[in-house]
Amino acid sequence: METKTWKLTEFSHGAGCGCKIAPAVLDSILVHREAKRHFDHLLVGNDERDDAAAFDLGDGTAVISTTDFFMPIVDDPFDFGRIASVNAISDVYAMGGTPLMAIAVLGWPVDKLPPEVANDVVEGGRAACAEAGIPLAGGHSIDSPEPIFGLAVTGRVRIDHLKRNGGSRSGDLLFLTKPIGVGILATAQKKKKLRPEHRTLARDWMVRLNRAGAAFGRLEEVHAMTDVTGFGLLGHLSEMCEASDAGAEVWFDKVPLIDREVLHHYLDEGCIPGGTRRNWKSYGHKMGPMEERQRYLLCDPQTSGGLLVAVDPAGVDRFLEVARSEGLALEPIGRITERGTHLIEVK
Repeated sequence: METKTWKLTEFSHGAGCGCKIAPAVLDSILVHREAKRHFDHLLVGNDERDDAAAFDLGDGTAVISTTDFFMPIVDDPFDFGRIASVNAISDVYAMGGTPLMAIAVLGWPVDKLPPEVANDVVEGGRAACAEAGIPLAGGHSIDSPEPIFGLAVTGRVRIDHLKRNGGSRSGDLLFLTKPIGVGILATAQKKKKLRPEHRTLARDWMVRLNRAGAAFGRLEEVHAMTDVTGFGLLGHLSEMCEASDAGAEVWFDKVPLIDREVLHHYLDEGCIPGGTRRNWKSYGHKMGPMEERQRYLLCDPQTSGGLLVAVDPAGVDRFLEVARSEGLALEPIGRITERGTHLIEVK
Protein backbone atom coordinates (compact mmCIF):
# COMPACT_ATOMS: atom_id res chain seq x y z
CA MET A 1 0.00 0.00 0.00
CA GLU A 2 1.43 3.40 -1.01
CA THR A 3 2.09 5.81 1.88
CA LYS A 4 0.64 9.29 1.38
CA THR A 5 3.11 12.16 1.50
CA TRP A 6 1.69 15.12 3.41
CA LYS A 7 2.82 18.63 2.51
CA LEU A 8 2.38 20.67 5.66
CA THR A 9 2.67 24.09 4.04
CA GLU A 10 -0.58 23.40 2.20
CA PHE A 11 -2.41 23.37 5.55
CA SER A 12 -1.39 26.82 6.82
CA HIS A 13 -1.89 30.40 5.68
CA GLY A 14 1.52 31.54 6.96
CA ALA A 15 5.01 30.13 7.21
CA GLY A 16 7.43 30.05 10.12
CA CYS A 17 8.30 33.35 11.78
CA GLY A 18 6.58 35.10 8.88
CA CYS A 19 3.42 34.36 10.91
CA LYS A 20 4.54 36.85 13.56
CA ILE A 21 2.26 39.78 14.20
CA ALA A 22 3.72 42.95 12.69
CA PRO A 23 5.77 45.12 15.09
CA ALA A 24 3.34 48.06 14.96
CA VAL A 25 0.36 45.82 15.75
CA LEU A 26 2.31 44.11 18.52
CA ASP A 27 2.95 47.50 20.11
CA SER A 28 -0.82 47.98 20.40
CA ILE A 29 -1.34 44.53 21.88
CA LEU A 30 1.31 44.97 24.57
CA VAL A 31 0.18 48.35 25.89
CA HIS A 32 -0.30 48.28 29.67
CA ARG A 33 -3.85 49.21 30.65
CA GLU A 34 -3.12 49.16 34.34
CA ALA A 35 -0.19 50.32 36.44
CA LYS A 36 2.87 48.14 35.92
CA ARG A 37 3.81 45.86 38.79
CA HIS A 38 7.45 45.70 39.80
CA PHE A 39 9.21 42.43 40.57
CA ASP A 40 12.62 42.85 42.19
CA HIS A 41 14.13 39.68 40.73
CA LEU A 42 12.85 40.10 37.17
CA LEU A 43 15.97 41.20 35.30
CA VAL A 44 14.44 41.19 31.82
CA GLY A 45 10.73 41.27 31.12
CA ASN A 46 8.31 42.10 28.35
CA ASP A 47 8.93 45.85 28.54
CA GLU A 48 12.41 45.38 27.07
CA ARG A 49 11.21 43.51 23.96
CA ASP A 50 14.17 41.19 24.39
CA ASP A 51 14.51 37.59 23.24
CA ALA A 52 13.58 35.98 26.56
CA ALA A 53 12.73 36.76 30.16
CA ALA A 54 15.41 36.50 32.84
CA PHE A 55 14.80 36.02 36.56
CA ASP A 56 17.49 36.44 39.25
CA LEU A 57 17.86 33.25 41.30
CA GLY A 58 19.85 35.04 44.00
CA ASP A 59 23.04 33.02 43.54
CA GLY A 60 24.68 34.97 40.75
CA THR A 61 22.70 33.16 38.07
CA ALA A 62 19.39 33.76 36.35
CA VAL A 63 16.81 31.47 34.84
CA ILE A 64 15.90 32.26 31.23
CA SER A 65 12.38 31.56 30.01
CA THR A 66 11.02 31.83 26.48
CA THR A 67 8.47 30.38 24.08
CA ASP A 68 8.20 30.38 20.31
CA PHE A 69 5.88 28.52 17.93
CA PHE A 70 4.59 28.89 14.40
CA MET A 71 2.95 27.24 11.39
CA PRO A 72 4.90 25.05 8.92
CA ILE A 73 7.65 26.63 6.87
CA VAL A 74 8.60 23.34 5.19
CA ASP A 75 6.53 20.41 3.97
CA ASP A 76 8.40 17.63 5.77
CA PRO A 77 6.96 17.06 9.29
CA PHE A 78 10.25 15.99 10.88
CA ASP A 79 12.07 19.03 9.47
CA PHE A 80 9.24 21.30 10.65
CA GLY A 81 9.68 19.98 14.19
CA ARG A 82 13.45 20.46 14.07
CA ILE A 83 13.25 24.01 12.70
CA ALA A 84 10.58 25.16 15.15
CA SER A 85 12.59 23.75 18.04
CA VAL A 86 15.95 25.18 16.97
CA ASN A 87 14.22 28.54 16.54
CA ALA A 88 12.79 28.45 20.07
CA ILE A 89 16.04 27.32 21.69
CA SER A 90 17.83 30.19 19.93
CA ASP A 91 16.25 32.73 22.29
CA VAL A 92 18.21 31.26 25.20
CA TYR A 93 21.47 31.40 23.25
CA ALA A 94 20.68 34.99 22.23
CA MET A 95 20.69 35.92 25.92
CA GLY A 96 24.13 34.34 26.37
CA GLY A 97 22.64 31.36 28.20
CA THR A 98 22.58 27.59 28.10
CA PRO A 99 19.29 25.73 27.61
CA LEU A 100 18.18 23.27 30.31
CA MET A 101 14.91 21.73 29.08
CA ALA A 102 11.98 22.30 26.78
CA ILE A 103 8.21 21.82 26.77
CA ALA A 104 6.38 21.28 23.46
CA VAL A 105 3.48 23.39 22.17
CA LEU A 106 1.38 21.55 19.55
CA GLY A 107 -1.76 22.60 17.70
CA TRP A 108 -3.05 20.00 15.27
CA PRO A 109 -5.97 19.87 12.78
CA VAL A 110 -7.03 16.36 13.73
CA ASP A 111 -9.75 16.34 11.07
CA LYS A 112 -7.22 17.03 8.28
CA LEU A 113 -3.93 15.45 9.27
CA PRO A 114 -3.36 12.05 10.91
CA PRO A 115 -1.71 11.80 14.34
CA GLU A 116 1.23 9.90 12.83
CA VAL A 117 2.25 13.10 11.02
CA ALA A 118 2.12 15.02 14.31
CA ASN A 119 4.33 12.32 15.79
CA ASP A 120 6.92 13.02 13.10
CA VAL A 121 6.81 16.72 14.02
CA VAL A 122 7.37 15.95 17.70
CA GLU A 123 10.19 13.56 16.82
CA GLY A 124 11.87 16.36 14.92
CA GLY A 125 11.55 18.48 18.04
CA ARG A 126 13.11 15.74 20.14
CA ALA A 127 16.02 15.47 17.69
CA ALA A 128 16.71 19.22 17.91
CA CYS A 129 16.55 19.14 21.71
CA ALA A 130 18.89 16.14 21.80
CA GLU A 131 21.40 18.02 19.64
CA ALA A 132 21.20 20.93 22.10
CA GLY A 133 21.76 18.46 24.96
CA ILE A 134 18.39 18.99 26.63
CA PRO A 135 15.27 16.87 27.18
CA LEU A 136 11.91 17.52 25.59
CA ALA A 137 10.32 17.10 28.97
CA GLY A 138 6.61 17.44 28.24
CA GLY A 139 4.14 19.67 26.49
CA HIS A 140 0.56 20.60 25.68
CA SER A 141 -1.55 20.00 22.59
CA ILE A 142 -4.84 21.31 21.21
CA ASP A 143 -7.08 20.66 18.21
CA SER A 144 -6.53 23.68 15.95
CA PRO A 145 -7.51 24.67 12.39
CA GLU A 146 -3.88 24.75 11.24
CA PRO A 147 -0.74 22.88 12.35
CA ILE A 148 1.32 24.73 14.95
CA PHE A 149 4.46 23.61 16.74
CA GLY A 150 7.10 25.13 18.97
CA LEU A 151 8.69 25.01 22.40
CA ALA A 152 8.75 26.73 25.74
CA VAL A 153 12.41 26.63 26.74
CA THR A 154 14.07 27.12 30.12
CA GLY A 155 17.74 28.06 30.35
CA ARG A 156 20.28 29.42 32.77
CA VAL A 157 23.00 32.06 32.63
CA ARG A 158 25.47 33.72 34.94
CA ILE A 159 24.13 37.22 35.44
CA ASP A 160 27.46 38.78 34.44
CA HIS A 161 27.21 36.85 31.15
CA LEU A 162 23.63 37.88 30.41
CA LYS A 163 23.37 39.60 27.02
CA ARG A 164 20.50 41.84 26.00
CA ASN A 165 19.45 43.54 22.81
CA GLY A 166 20.37 46.86 24.45
CA GLY A 167 23.81 47.98 25.53
CA SER A 168 25.52 48.51 22.20
CA ARG A 169 27.77 51.57 21.90
CA SER A 170 28.68 53.89 19.06
CA GLY A 171 31.52 52.32 17.10
CA ASP A 172 30.58 48.72 17.88
CA LEU A 173 30.88 46.44 14.87
CA LEU A 174 27.89 44.30 13.89
CA PHE A 175 28.11 40.62 13.00
CA LEU A 176 25.45 38.19 11.75
CA THR A 177 26.00 34.45 12.20
CA LYS A 178 23.59 33.14 9.51
CA PRO A 179 22.74 34.42 6.03
CA ILE A 180 19.31 35.88 5.26
CA GLY A 181 16.73 34.98 2.61
CA VAL A 182 14.64 32.32 4.33
CA GLY A 183 11.35 34.18 3.85
CA ILE A 184 11.82 34.54 0.10
CA LEU A 185 12.57 30.83 -0.32
CA ALA A 186 9.64 29.84 1.91
CA THR A 187 7.33 32.02 -0.17
CA ALA A 188 8.62 30.43 -3.36
CA GLN A 189 7.74 27.05 -1.89
CA LYS A 190 4.21 28.14 -0.95
CA LYS A 191 3.74 29.54 -4.45
CA LYS A 192 5.00 26.20 -5.86
CA LYS A 193 7.82 28.02 -7.66
CA LEU A 194 10.72 26.58 -5.67
CA ARG A 195 13.03 24.57 -7.88
CA PRO A 196 13.91 21.04 -6.68
CA GLU A 197 17.60 21.90 -6.41
CA HIS A 198 16.75 24.72 -3.99
CA ARG A 199 14.50 22.67 -1.73
CA THR A 200 16.97 22.35 1.16
CA LEU A 201 18.77 25.71 0.85
CA ALA A 202 16.78 27.39 3.62
CA ARG A 203 16.24 24.24 5.68
CA ASP A 204 19.95 23.54 6.04
CA TRP A 205 20.44 26.93 7.71
CA MET A 206 17.27 26.84 9.81
CA VAL A 207 18.22 23.59 11.55
CA ARG A 208 21.59 24.96 12.75
CA LEU A 209 21.67 25.72 16.45
CA ASN A 210 22.88 29.14 17.58
CA ARG A 211 24.90 27.55 20.37
CA ALA A 212 27.72 30.06 19.77
CA GLY A 213 25.58 32.52 21.75
CA ALA A 214 26.53 30.80 25.01
CA ALA A 215 30.21 31.33 24.18
CA PHE A 216 29.63 34.94 23.12
CA GLY A 217 27.89 35.53 26.43
CA ARG A 218 31.20 35.03 28.22
CA LEU A 219 32.87 37.83 26.28
CA GLU A 220 32.96 41.34 27.76
CA GLU A 221 33.60 42.61 24.22
CA VAL A 222 30.05 41.62 23.23
CA HIS A 223 27.90 44.58 24.23
CA ALA A 224 24.54 43.43 22.82
CA MET A 225 23.06 40.39 21.13
CA THR A 226 19.75 39.26 19.67
CA ASP A 227 18.57 36.77 17.08
CA VAL A 228 17.08 37.72 13.72
CA THR A 229 13.66 36.21 13.09
CA GLY A 230 10.29 37.39 11.83
CA PHE A 231 10.90 41.15 11.91
CA GLY A 232 13.84 40.83 9.52
CA LEU A 233 17.38 42.13 9.92
CA LEU A 234 16.29 45.78 9.96
CA GLY A 235 13.53 45.12 12.47
CA HIS A 236 15.73 43.37 14.99
CA LEU A 237 18.55 45.85 14.47
CA SER A 238 15.98 48.61 15.11
CA GLU A 239 15.13 47.02 18.44
CA MET A 240 18.83 46.85 19.30
CA CYS A 241 19.33 50.50 18.38
CA GLU A 242 16.28 51.76 20.26
CA ALA A 243 17.18 49.73 23.35
CA SER A 244 20.69 51.26 23.19
CA ASP A 245 19.60 54.83 22.29
CA ALA A 246 21.82 54.56 19.23
CA GLY A 247 21.68 54.36 15.45
CA ALA A 248 23.33 52.02 12.97
CA GLU A 249 24.59 51.72 9.46
CA VAL A 250 24.37 48.49 7.47
CA TRP A 251 26.92 47.70 4.76
CA PHE A 252 24.59 45.98 2.34
CA ASP A 253 27.25 44.22 0.26
CA LYS A 254 28.61 42.63 3.45
CA VAL A 255 25.27 41.20 4.61
CA PRO A 256 25.41 37.42 4.03
CA LEU A 257 22.71 36.01 1.75
CA ILE A 258 21.82 32.34 1.42
CA ASP A 259 22.45 32.59 -2.33
CA ARG A 260 22.42 36.01 -3.99
CA GLU A 261 21.59 34.77 -7.52
CA VAL A 262 18.87 32.41 -6.32
CA LEU A 263 17.19 35.02 -4.13
CA HIS A 264 17.13 37.60 -6.91
CA HIS A 265 15.59 35.00 -9.21
CA TYR A 266 12.71 34.43 -6.81
CA LEU A 267 12.24 38.15 -6.22
CA ASP A 268 11.90 38.47 -10.00
CA GLU A 269 9.23 35.75 -9.74
CA GLY A 270 7.29 37.84 -7.21
CA CYS A 271 8.13 35.70 -4.18
CA ILE A 272 7.94 38.50 -1.63
CA PRO A 273 6.57 37.42 1.76
CA GLY A 274 3.59 39.28 3.16
CA GLY A 275 5.65 39.67 6.33
CA THR A 276 8.21 41.73 4.41
CA ARG A 277 5.62 44.36 3.57
CA ARG A 278 4.17 44.29 7.09
CA ASN A 279 7.65 44.79 8.50
CA TRP A 280 8.39 47.77 6.28
CA LYS A 281 5.03 49.33 7.08
CA SER A 282 5.87 49.05 10.78
CA TYR A 283 9.37 50.52 10.80
CA GLY A 284 10.18 51.82 7.31
CA HIS A 285 9.67 55.43 8.40
CA LYS A 286 12.68 55.05 10.68
CA MET A 287 15.01 54.00 7.86
CA GLY A 288 17.21 56.02 5.55
CA PRO A 289 16.79 55.76 1.77
CA MET A 290 17.46 52.38 0.19
CA GLU A 291 16.81 50.52 -3.03
CA GLU A 292 13.70 48.37 -3.37
CA ARG A 293 15.70 45.13 -3.57
CA GLN A 294 17.64 46.08 -0.47
CA ARG A 295 14.35 46.60 1.35
CA TYR A 296 13.00 43.23 0.25
CA LEU A 297 16.10 41.46 1.54
CA LEU A 298 16.75 43.40 4.74
CA CYS A 299 13.08 43.21 5.83
CA ASP A 300 12.74 39.55 4.81
CA PRO A 301 11.24 37.61 7.77
CA GLN A 302 13.70 34.99 8.93
CA THR A 303 12.86 31.76 10.70
CA SER A 304 15.54 30.33 12.98
CA GLY A 305 17.87 33.09 11.82
CA GLY A 306 21.31 33.96 13.05
CA LEU A 307 22.59 35.97 15.99
CA LEU A 308 23.10 39.70 15.51
CA VAL A 309 26.03 40.72 17.71
CA ALA A 310 27.42 44.16 18.58
CA VAL A 311 31.13 43.93 19.43
CA ASP A 312 33.61 46.44 20.82
CA PRO A 313 36.15 47.12 18.02
CA ALA A 314 38.99 46.64 20.51
CA GLY A 315 37.80 43.09 21.17
CA VAL A 316 36.97 41.98 17.64
CA ASP A 317 40.01 39.69 17.31
CA ARG A 318 39.03 37.78 20.45
CA PHE A 319 35.40 37.62 19.31
CA LEU A 320 36.40 36.24 15.91
CA GLU A 321 38.65 33.66 17.56
CA VAL A 322 35.72 32.40 19.63
CA ALA A 323 33.49 32.46 16.54
CA ARG A 324 36.00 30.32 14.63
CA SER A 325 36.09 27.84 17.51
CA GLU A 326 32.30 27.57 17.06
CA GLY A 327 32.69 26.90 13.33
CA LEU A 328 31.77 30.43 12.21
CA ALA A 329 33.65 32.54 9.67
CA LEU A 330 32.35 36.08 10.19
CA GLU A 331 33.00 39.61 8.99
CA PRO A 332 31.34 42.88 10.02
CA ILE A 333 28.07 43.82 8.28
CA GLY A 334 27.84 47.32 9.74
CA ARG A 335 28.35 49.36 12.87
CA ILE A 336 26.53 51.12 15.65
CA THR A 337 26.48 54.92 15.35
CA GLU A 338 25.24 57.93 17.25
CA ARG A 339 21.48 58.48 16.86
CA GLY A 340 20.85 60.52 13.72
CA THR A 341 18.00 61.67 11.51
CA HIS A 342 17.32 58.05 10.56
CA LEU A 343 17.58 55.14 12.94
CA ILE A 344 19.40 53.00 10.36
CA GLU A 345 21.24 53.95 7.19
CA VAL A 346 22.00 51.38 4.49
CA LYS A 347 25.30 52.00 2.73
